[in-house]
Amino acid sequence: MAFSRFFGRGRDAAPPPADETISAPADDEELVDDTPEADADDAPPEDADQRSWRERAEALLPTGASTGSKRFTALWGDDGDDETLPTHFVSASGCRIVAVGGTSYIDCTMALGSVALGYAEPSVSRAVVDAVAEGSVSALSSWREVELAERLHTLIPCAERVQLLKSGAEATSAAVRLARAYTGRDRVIASGYFGWHDWAADKQEGVTAGVRNDTVRVPFDDVTALEQAVAAAGSSLAAIILEPVVERAASDAWLRRARELCDASGAALIFDEIKTGFRVAPGGYQEKCGITPDLATFGKALANGFPLAAVVGHATLMDAARRTWISSTLASESSALAAALAVLDWHDEADICGTLAETGRELRATFDRAIEASGVTGVVTEGIDPMFLLRWDDPARESYFVRAAAHAGVILKRGAYNFAAVAHDEDALREIEAAASGAFVALAEWEGSR
Repeated sequence: MAFSRFFGRGRDAAPPPADETISAPADDEELVDDTPEADADDAPPEDADQRSWRERAEALLPTGASTGSKRFTALWGDDGDDETLPTHFVSASGCRIVAVGGTSYIDCTMALGSVALGYAEPSVSRAVVDAVAEGSVSALSSWREVELAERLHTLIPCAERVQLLKSGAEATSAAVRLARAYTGRDRVIASGYFGWHDWAADKQEGVTAGVRNDTVRVPFDDVTALEQAVAAAGSSLAAIILEPVVERAASDAWLRRARELCDASGAALIFDEIKTGFRVAPGGYQEKCGITPDLATFGKALANGFPLAAVVGHATLMDAARRTWISSTLASESSALAAALAVLDWHDEADICGTLAETGRELRATFDRAIEASGVTGVVTEGIDPMFLLRWDDPARESYFVRAAAHAGVILKRGAYNFAAVAHDEDALREIEAAASGAFVALAEWEGSR
């Protein structure tokens, strides 16, 4: 019996007699619980079910949420004490989520861009359920790991080799490790957001000065600053890592200059395509701009919300993985791999990225019309259509608007980005425009009353 040890029968215990049966207790038989009584200090608070989910989260989670952008203040602003605002969800389908209180919302953040098709997309869900039913992990790698690597190899311009991981932070850290291992150098020039790991942390506590000094930050899309940083790094330059889209698309001149500088110095050019991959194009921004990096990282929309990321690149650099150590226990678990394969099937069958661009244009237009109709000033839509933002002149005004929109049934992102999804259909767009119009009017009235 596989679980016999849990029920008091060791491997060597004799089996019960053939005529012995184990019966359930009679209805009137008292079950005696001899479990030691828990100390009062170990018991759950008496008012646990009376507290809000926010209070319960903040009592145990150091920042209130394991994802920084889902903290209450990140969602709703520093002055947002309205306990009716949503903080936790119970279900998500398409572009709609249901919060713990039962209220339904249209989501324009799409889980920070990790979902491009829609929540609980049926074909993705079926693929995941099938993979889980087969057993999602074992002593061996899943066959899906190989198939996914082969398909990414055909889709992404630089993907001569593929290494799978679980998060964007892992993938970008792996790319930097590979660049350093390949070049034998330390210095990294960075422009963008690359996660929370030490090498990418900018002025964060808990990061040693030596680690921090090996990464030099440069402004986005600034050719002169990039050239100066490369000159200062000299022969110590291992890599330039950049996001090709940071609220707007980078100029062709900046990306080409980064390519030229890496070629001249022997450093690796890394594109962080975590947000842009399978959103602006299946192969990422490198597919659109025609500039091929040495290494690139993908995640988010790759698996439609399931935890999966990849670092891909030229064989000579990727093979440096054989001389260093890059590994994650669950990198090849099959549920996320199955999700990614289902996503790739969608991209094979339809122009998903074209749909995201068109939907994004329509979504932006709803906000543009609402802004114009309300007469509110100090806010404009900016960015590229599949991932745009509302640019405000005052964070307090932005927070008030986002809270008002939530009360009208739409969740928006403070700052960048709001992400288009295939699931944002015509009904959702109409509801978003109505909610945005009402929120702009509420903002105008609030400002007029002050």
